[in-house]
Amino acid sequence: MRARRLLAVVALLAALLAVSAAAAAARLDLDEVDDSEVLEALLAVDDEEDASAAEPEDGGGAEAVRRTQSMVLVLDNDNARRAVEEHAQLLLLGYAPWCERSAQLMPRFAEAAAALRAMGSDVAFAKLDGERYPKAAAAVGVSGFPTVLLFVNGTEHTYSGLHTKDGIVTWVRKKTGTPVITLQSKDSAEAFLKKGQSFAIGLFKNYEGADHEEFVKAATAENEVQFVETNDRNVAKILFPGIASEEQFLGLVKTEPEKFEKFDGAFEEKAIVQFVELNKFPLVTVFTDLNSAKVYGSPIKLQVFTFAEAYDFEDLESIVQEVARGFKTKIMFIYVDTAEENLAKPFLTLYGLEGDKPTVTAFDTNDGSKYLLEADINTKNLKEFCLRLADGTLPPYFRSEQVPQEKELVEKVVGRTFDSSVLESPHHVFLEAHAPWCVDCEAISKNIEKLAKHFSGLDNLKFARIDASVNEHPKLKVNNYPTLLLYPAGDKTNPIKLSKKLSLKDMTGFIKEKLEISDVEIKEKPQTPDIETVAAADGVKDEL
Repeated sequence: MRARRLLAVVALLAALLAVSAAAAAARLDLDEVDDSEVLEALLAVDDEEDASAAEPEDGGGAEAVRRTQSMVLVLDNDNARRAVEEHAQLLLLGYAPWCERSAQLMPRFAEAAAALRAMGSDVAFAKLDGERYPKAAAAVGVSGFPTVLLFVNGTEHTYSGLHTKDGIVTWVRKKTGTPVITLQSKDSAEAFLKKGQSFAIGLFKNYEGADHEEFVKAATAENEVQFVETNDRNVAKILFPGIASEEQFLGLVKTEPEKFEKFDGAFEEKAIVQFVELNKFPLVTVFTDLNSAKVYGSPIKLQVFTFAEAYDFEDLESIVQEVARGFKTKIMFIYVDTAEENLAKPFLTLYGLEGDKPTVTAFDTNDGSKYLLEADINTKNLKEFCLRLADGTLPPYFRSEQVPQEKELVEKVVGRTFDSSVLESPHHVFLEAHAPWCVDCEAISKNIEKLAKHFSGLDNLKFARIDASVNEHPKLKVNNYPTLLLYPAGDKTNPIKLSKKLSLKDMTGFIKEKLEISDVEIKEKPQTPDIETVAAADGVKDEL
């Protein structure tokens, strides 16, 4: 435990070094208030042994420790619930020292806390090592790591936005009563621009009326993007230069090159929120651990992924951006660095791909359909791929192994041969769907081999096997392994499922009954051994 905490200390000290420059910039931007102690207190890893060993003996050092403790509450099993009850507004980070995502979030959380403090926010800040204090974690609602919670008069709000300083600050300000920032002068607008954050800008002649009320409602509901307002067109033009002569205007300003998006819908809360949700992502989103939840939860259900290492994507980025411009709000474009195996591998595994070369795939998150660009990645092919994806004419992709060349007693079926080998075959087909890692499959497979030998003399029945973990087909639905299916020759659309718990004799009887095969038919084939003979010859018990 101590070794693991020391490793965590190293990781978080690295995070502290990474954020020190940003902290200095934040102090300049926040009325020159020195908040380095807030940052340091939030970034510190709580370790009782280390803390006691390093406790200062001089009075000045002790005073610094007391000041730090007053700025950041360190929660434990004794004080966690009391802290929530005693503070009208409490921002809490629940973390674990071993958690990599906690280490990534902690500097952003610290920056947000320092910014809120410098703004004069009444929010108190706290952190909780949920691994060390599981009772405290359960008491305040920390169920995973990392977790950011805001308690307002005891009511819990869970943060689910982007793990950035601006995202957290905006969310806290909205939840604590400041959904919209009003900018009255050119100086205030220019100072706001220097923050370098995305925002929605509203121009209203007077801050009143139904349209303004809907704007404020949307600002309160949309928790990730800061909303600002002004009644001065000259101020608005500093923020959104494309404003013309409109008396009322709404636009979205982003930090990427495709910076400005103009709203042209009705001033209604739902329409405004949808506009922001559909347009807040950049043309091409770089996929990370920290934004993965927002990508999965995007209202844009068609998503095109480009998988490549960073140096390969440099050659592809302009192509992807050019195509993406034509599908704004319709398709979300995402880049995944294949060097980040923890991010790329789960996706590529779905396609049976290794990621050894740049690859473009697509998902329809409405129904889980997946697609693969099998042509070269260029502007023409990618645009055609996206057009067909958008209009619903792109055929889904199903994984398949290579078509087998050798013939076996139990025929090997792959995704590409499922139609010809099973659905279009004139024979009755007994199919075993298995997976290499399946514990029960080996015994079942041996029994299928016996059945194939027993019925080998029949011309209208064949036995087949498919590794369903790497082969897919739209008509093959496998929820567990092994799955045994009997496809009668006259009705391949309704396969009959067999229990994997059936004995060898019971399977034999089931097949004979369903396919109306008599013992006479089997015995008329001299090369067909009796099932008991097959079982005895193989030296395997009849029962599974």
